[in-house]
Amino acid sequence: MLRTTLPRFLRCKWVAVSRCYNRAVNAAHVKKVVRDYVKKEVDGRHLTPSAVLIPLFSADGELHVVLTERTQEVGSHKGQVCFPGGTTQIEDDSLLETALREAWEETGILPEDVEIVGELDDNVVASTGYIITPFVGFIPYPYHFHANEGETKDIFCVPLSVLLDGQRFCYQEREIGEYQYAGPVCDYDGHVIWGATGRILRHFLDLLTSKDDALL
Repeated sequence: MLRTTLPRFLRCKWVAVSRCYNRAVNAAHVKKVVRDYVKKEVDGRHLTPSAVLIPLFSADGELHVVLTERTQEVGSHKGQVCFPGGTTQIEDDSLLETALREAWEETGILPEDVEIVGELDDNVVASTGYIITPFVGFIPYPYHFHANEGETKDIFCVPLSVLLDGQRFCYQEREIGEYQYAGPVCDYDGHVIWGATGRILRHFLDLLTSKDDALL
């Protein structure tokens, strides 16, 4: 049975917009880039298929991404920052259905409230044997969330201006919990964004700011 905390609206903290933030990276630009992108698939025959939703919304003239922090009760990636998502179940007809089902179970985002615009490259987590397929989608704002108290400790949003700031979201070599990690990291509001989530975000942002795409 799905256990939830009391419903709540997610409203974002005001954050000073970074000087590097390009206002042309807006919803229309994201939709065009993602819809036109041809993903690179990975042979995942020996890996566990999973999928995540990258939920985006516009607030105060800026895009934000929704992330979750996992509880210590989950089977893997305890306490880590993740996109809503999980492994494929037998009842799922597709990886997209997996992403939407898991997002609903973890955060209360209704599938019918998500405008899916496309998917990104598969991402392999070698340490746990998962292959993750990310789907990009837009949700309304503000949104009434329900956090699954067994899986989701927190639901929070990060302005794209923070993630596009190269001094705040950058490659690091550091100890995170019990792990020695090297890769993209962002510290935000008491949360550490790293690992597969950091890699997926880095790829997504690189697509949005590619010199091959006109931002005008």
